[in-house]
Amino acid sequence: MSANPYVHRPTPGPQAAAAWTRRQIVMTNVRTVGGRAYPRVRGLAREKSWLFFEILLPFLTTSAFVFVYRALQAPPEYVGFVVLGGAMTAFWLNVIWMMASQLWWEKSQGNLELYFAAPMDIVAVLFGMAFGGMVMSSTRAVVVLVIATVLYGVTFSVAQWLLLVAVFMLTLAALYGLGMVLASLFLMWGREAYHLTQFLTEPIYFVSGLNFPIARLGLLGALAISVLPLAVGLDAMRQLAFADAAYPGGTPPPEIEALILVVMTVVFLGIARWMLRTLERLARREGRLSIRWQ
Repeated sequence: MSANPYVHRPTPGPQAAAAWTRRQIVMTNVRTVGGRAYPRVRGLAREKSWLFFEILLPFLTTSAFVFVYRALQAPPEYVGFVVLGGAMTAFWLNVIWMMASQLWWEKSQGNLELYFAAPMDIVAVLFGMAFGGMVMSSTRAVVVLVIATVLYGVTFSVAQWLLLVAVFMLTLAALYGLGMVLASLFLMWGREAYHLTQFLTEPIYFVSGLNFPIARLGLLGALAISVLPLAVGLDAMRQLAFADAAYPGGTPPPEIEALILVVMTVVFLGIARWMLRTLERLARREGRLSIRWQ
């Protein structure tokens, strides 16, 4: 039975319309996150070259340091330190290549204009990239960790599993927050982004202590812990994963480092949101993506 057109039906008030609009905005951004994460999750086994670059190469580097420590007759826990650092290498490579350079790549391919013109938040685009990158890198890291642990006989002694998982998740959150900040910077710097990714890879490996305890760097290690999420998270995970080992002193306990990661996550996400909002406003209002500092 059709509705009577002469029956008065009140239109929704402004509050109901605003609530409906908010729901639509939330759902649009949720679909955006899923859409940007999909190709990374779906492409885990499709791109065979990724298996080579993200599993074999970090594993070779890890193996080289294992043999060095064994030749130097270092304590057995140092082999475990290297294996854990090799697993975390996958996340840093994903941040510096798949996150920091992503917007610059999209600009080069002509897709960035579509992002700014579409009715979605640009932050949701990077959140989708981050979520997909976490899933993709986690599989690579688990493979490296399992193979190296079995091959080199690493023994873990974890006393606080909950704190270890929390530190791992906070490390990823802070890392990908830093990746969002770098994505904005690389977009403004243009073609120099590629050279910056090349420049930052090895220095970050060194100052983050991927292959040795960060405490051995002294003051430089303390500065790295105050700036780099990878250095903080890796140091805390080593202390928690090898609780029975004689871990070198000079760094904060895992509980303090977890708080440092919380602060880093909030700060990096806040900076990234401000920078992306600024770029989005410039792109839509003035048709440019560079900031003119007064």
